[in-house]
Amino acid sequence: MKVLALGIFDGVHAGHQQIIATAKHLGEVTVMTFDPHPTSVVAPERTPSQLISVKDRIDLLKQAGASHVEIVNFNKDFSQLSPDQFIEDVLLGRFKAEHVVIGENFNFGFKAQGSPKYLSEVGPKYGFGVSIVKLKEERGSTISSTRIRSLIIDGEIERANELLTRSFYLKGPVVHGEKRGREIGYPTANLGLTSLATIPADGVYAGWLSVGEKRWAAAISIGTNPTFPGVRGRQVEAYAIDQVGLDLYDQEAKIEFGFRLRDTLKFDGLAPLLEQMKKDCDQARELTSK
Repeated sequence: MKVLALGIFDGVHAGHQQIIATAKHLGEVTVMTFDPHPTSVVAPERTPSQLISVKDRIDLLKQAGASHVEIVNFNKDFSQLSPDQFIEDVLLGRFKAEHVVIGENFNFGFKAQGSPKYLSEVGPKYGFGVSIVKLKEERGSTISSTRIRSLIIDGEIERANELLTRSFYLKGPVVHGEKRGREIGYPTANLGLTSLATIPADGVYAGWLSVGEKRWAAAISIGTNPTFPGVRGRQVEAYAIDQVGLDLYDQEAKIEFGFRLRDTLKFDGLAPLLEQMKKDCDQARELTSK
């Protein structure tokens, strides 16, 4: 049976995985997802940040059990399809769905006028079945991409990781910074990020730095390096613990966040900063080796 799972699936978190698992019990799963995020078209001022890239979303959806992933270009014309047009042109015309699986909060069609209830009522008339998956909860609250974004932005990285069922990560090219870390014995990989990246709260984290097939335990810093004079933007940088002589410039790097260690602090000079950095690295080494 041709089973179609619908959703944005940003993050492919535990709730999304439940939708895919429900669909997989019914047949071969095709996931239909959207890019760009629908909110960026219908209410650009409320465009959410991104938990993962579209490419990684496809990979994670396939890991979760999807046989195929189709990205639908969400544009102004698409946003103006009526619920019935969406069903006729997309679900049937494009995908020939025999069964559709959605989360209980999935709305569709112009101004989100099509509800899960409506889809379940008209589906049989159009010749396809409908399964509505109750949203997964954790500690009494729904697991959602919005909730996970808030946790990450607040620095609650371990809670976010529980809901994602993996470590949250950022990817980007290693760009040139001030090279201050190199001067003080802690050379860092400075990540270049897109404007849509979801960046955790300023602070120091323990996690991992990966380039290609290599993956190292890392101490991660996010902030503006307030100990040093000058004005600079927020930086996301990772020090590969116990590694020397790495040249990572212009290569794509992945920084995974495992644990939050502390807030960003302004130190009275280099000596107390170096003392704290050693403690951070020791703690990061211990946490990431478990």
